Amino acid sequence: MKMKTYSLLLALFLIGLFTSSKKSKTDDPRFVSYTVNPKNVNLNFYWKNDKGERFKNAANLSLWLKKQKRELVFAVNGGMYKKDNSPQGLYIENKIQKNKIDNGNGTGNFYLKPNDVFYITTDKKPSICLTEKFVNNGKVKYATQSGPMLLIDGKIHSSFKENSTNLNIRNGVGILPNNEVIFAMSKKEINFYDFADYFKKLGCKNALYLDGFVSRTYLPEKNWVQTDGDFGVIIGVSK
Repeated sequence: MKMKTYSLLLALFLIGLFTSSKKSKTDDPRFVSYTVNPKNVNLNFYWKNDKGERFKNAANLSLWLKKQKRELVFAVNGGMYKKDNSPQGLYIENKIQKNKIDNGNGTGNFYLKPNDVFYITTDKKPSICLTEKFVNNGKVKYATQSGPMLLIDGKIHSSFKENSTNLNIRNGVGILPNNEVIFAMSKKEINFYDFADYFKKLGCKNALYLDGFVSRTYLPEKNWVQTDGDFGVIIGVSK
């Protein structure tokens, strides 16, 4: 009897140890993160409502969804935008291309090559690929372009330097080894290297920077509720 009790306690300890270890990787206190399987939830990209009005922020998106008897459970600004709040670079929503891809050169984070496209296919498969390699084969349901890439085939962007003093609030997205998507935003200012390293330690091969100091995340389940802002694209999960 004692041996059975000992074995049970040992098994529970090992399970707890495994769970704690797994949890500690994603729940880094420096970040608010959200992991999602696009095949199991309503993961959508939003820019304007049916009246052509921009959603702007999580508060407006949440109210709009409530009118449709849906609840917003997660939201984050989904990429950079121009002065008129139109998406900077490619934007596809419900298979409709609403802004063309930007293969040009320029200044700022967006043009710190390589930049990238984060997209979801019609069969709900997530992907992050180099802008130059992106092909719209008619099966892309959502897509947003941004830059720079944080991770390229498992390697941190060569322009990022350890101990850099270029600190800022940052948000980004990565694809985990199990093909789930992880969104993360730094709670405090952080440099690009440390931000990219977070995704690398999670096992992501590719990760993309979405935006900087204007970033907001809406995630009530983790007591992180930021409903202000005036954005372009918003990525949201609803139920």
